[in-house]
Amino acid sequence: MDNTIQNTEEILNRSVSGFHRYILSDPPRLAYVSRNLCGMTGFFEEELQGGERDGYGALVHPADRELFADFLQKLRREEQTLTAEYRLVKKDGDVLYVSDTSASRRLADGVMAADSVLTDITRLKKENENLRFLQETIPCGFLRYTCEKQPKITYISEQMRRIFRFPEAREGEMDYLELCKENIFLLVPMEGRRRFARCLDRVYAQGVPVAGEMTVLRCDGTKAHLFGWVAKCADDRGQEEFQSVCIDVTERYRKKKADEEKHYLKALADVYDLIFEYELAGSTVKCLHGRDSAIFRQIENIPMQMEDATERWIAEMVAGEDRDRMREFFGAFYQRKYFLSDALPPQIQYRARSSEGRWRAYRGIFLKMNASSVLFCCRRVPDSEETDLLRDENAALKENMQELILRFTDGLAAFEVLDDYVTPLYASDNVCEFFGFTREEWLSMMKKSNSLRSFVSRSAASYEDFARLLEDGEAEFAYYDLDSGTERRIKAICSRKSPGGHSPRYVMLYNVDGEKGSSAGDPCRVRIRTFGYFDVFVDDRPIAFRNKKSKELFALLVDRRGGYVSSEEAIGFLWEEEPVSSVTLARYRKVALRLKNILAEYGISDVVETVDGKRRIVTDKVTCDLYDYLSGREEYSRLFMGSYLTNYSWGENTLAELAAKRETETSI
Repeated sequence: MDNTIQNTEEILNRSVSGFHRYILSDPPRLAYVSRNLCGMTGFFEEELQGGERDGYGALVHPADRELFADFLQKLRREEQTLTAEYRLVKKDGDVLYVSDTSASRRLADGVMAADSVLTDITRLKKENENLRFLQETIPCGFLRYTCEKQPKITYISEQMRRIFRFPEAREGEMDYLELCKENIFLLVPMEGRRRFARCLDRVYAQGVPVAGEMTVLRCDGTKAHLFGWVAKCADDRGQEEFQSVCIDVTERYRKKKADEEKHYLKALADVYDLIFEYELAGSTVKCLHGRDSAIFRQIENIPMQMEDATERWIAEMVAGEDRDRMREFFGAFYQRKYFLSDALPPQIQYRARSSEGRWRAYRGIFLKMNASSVLFCCRRVPDSEETDLLRDENAALKENMQELILRFTDGLAAFEVLDDYVTPLYASDNVCEFFGFTREEWLSMMKKSNSLRSFVSRSAASYEDFARLLEDGEAEFAYYDLDSGTERRIKAICSRKSPGGHSPRYVMLYNVDGEKGSSAGDPCRVRIRTFGYFDVFVDDRPIAFRNKKSKELFALLVDRRGGYVSSEEAIGFLWEEEPVSSVTLARYRKVALRLKNILAEYGISDVVETVDGKRRIVTDKVTCDLYDYLSGREEYSRLFMGSYLTNYSWGENTLAELAAKRETETSI
């Protein structure tokens, strides 16, 4: 027995750096000190253990003593193993960084003791200090992540944490940073995940770094734009990994978008006499451009109440026989009936008083700028053009479409066809994707004619499909929408063929919103994220739920996938340990009322239906990553990355179902 104890002590002294045993009394004291600890600190054993004072605690750096005291207090509460990092001041005055792993246990006399092993991490800390200096002086974020199909983050710099706005982890709540470390795709919007995955595949296969811009998803639900590099490297153990260095260019991106919008408006001003901007979020309208009109120039860029200002304009400027038709046209716009399935940008022809006081014919059109802003553009129709409006619109397209470089998200394109050659005029990023070209390739092709066969060779549709379009005058095709991450349809309309057959023809392509998420009265504005943390977005803005339980109730309705949830069922989930009673029923009614109020505040009351006290989510009025993934369509197969409704423990049943589905698909 004595020999065993001597051997153990010899091992502690020679092989374990900085071993010591604490008696967690008040004040604490050292019961055993290894020779290695004395060697690390420069103090003799009797100096550390002598008297009633805490000789070891006196070595702790003054700035870390509060942290160290809290560490001992936690060890004193119960038997457990904890690790803390702090600094010690050696006898010669040098500072030593240590990692202290302590296991506490209760002795026979009831006193708590802790056996501690120290690891000298001074060199590592100093290297990190140097890295921190670089992070503070150079505003770059740095990431290291594995080369797996679902990459895991192995290191994230402090600057990168700030870019993504990771919240501080609170006790009892899930650490969002740890969640994202298990799946880097949670930091990428759904519509960008396919592109990011292809980028990683390219870097891995070719071993060549790739640089560029991409959109990422911050932890608060907002989006940021980064410029950076992705490279394949080897870590300290020789294993392959990806490394990324990124700079936050969100402000530059916004400025660029503002410049593009300015350029776009300038191009429109060359075509249209009047341009009004309707802001749906604030229900305001303002005149952006009033060519040769002193009346409208006086009120340019002054926001006015949307419906009142429009009614005054119709009553004072539009011809009497056209006023009711104009009111009906704008009434449908107020009810958001436009930009829905099989609809071109809404247009109307009317007569109005010109700046010279004469009654003239005008053509008006609504053009969607973004989720909350729509332009109403008016152009006077010359007498010679009133008999052939299509020819006039095609001429305007040819002269001006090449200037319209704004990046639409709802799918729009135009190109000229002469004989069997095509000259692209304009396309949004989405439609470039449909044709199989990058935006840069499309811009290059706009400068020359291309054979129709080569032009359509990369698209999902065949040459014969496009030939039928030119023959029949219209057709519909499918394409993958980058913004929503869904497959959608696009409609093509071709101008008439001239008698001789040698005049240019013009093809216009418009998005056809016939997919799930559009309802008869309102375009889909609600996007729900269940993979990871639960969040709800309206027009890409996160709903700021003021009550946690009302948010959880909404999550429960989403999890039920359109089925009704009774009050009793909801209480069983929201307050798992409390029975249904008059108290919990009253509490639940308050939660349901708060949910109803917050949905009404955001203008989406119709996404939840209530019948006899039972509630359900109306699935065709929302887009949801869960519903998309369960649809089984190929483009949604990578949405689920292993986490679901992380906020709520009751989501584990559905999580198991999703995990089994993914495992089945992987094994096939």
